[in-house]
Amino acid sequence: MVQLHFWPIAQCLVLLTLANGVPVIAKKVLGDRLAWPIDGGWHFWDGQPLLGKSKTLRGLVLAVLVAAVGGALVGLNAPTGALVGFGAMAGDMLSSFLKRRLRLASSAEAPGLDQVPESLLPLILVRGIVGLSAWDILIGVGAFWIGELLVSRLLYMLRIRDRPY
Repeated sequence: MVQLHFWPIAQCLVLLTLANGVPVIAKKVLGDRLAWPIDGGWHFWDGQPLLGKSKTLRGLVLAVLVAAVGGALVGLNAPTGALVGFGAMAGDMLSSFLKRRLRLASSAEAPGLDQVPESLLPLILVRGIVGLSAWDILIGVGAFWIGELLVSRLLYMLRIRDRPY
């Protein structure tokens, strides 16, 4: 019988939400201040931006720091939280890289591609630390996917996000 670990899944989902939410809030609060693109404005061989201007050093740093603090607050520790935050941002950058290759505009909606890498990668990174099984990871990715779609729309209605996805 499969044993699911709901508390570690919930802890990770809180950290994923923090890591993914803080760059959006920082953009709303700070505008373009300190929003240096991670890709430095470089373009790939296909002529498209490497990642795009919406992936900033500010967002990366804040996501890792806030997730680190969140890690301690949800009963894990700061290094585990930071790892989740870094993994989420690395997955988000992978999504952006792939979306640029598909010639999708920055912040264009791509269901699945927007949610899976930024939840799957961090959950894999911390699976041994927090005791996640493959089923736990699948449930975590699915819950993040659904939750991210709902929270994005809520943030849009509250005028925190520029788009409803």
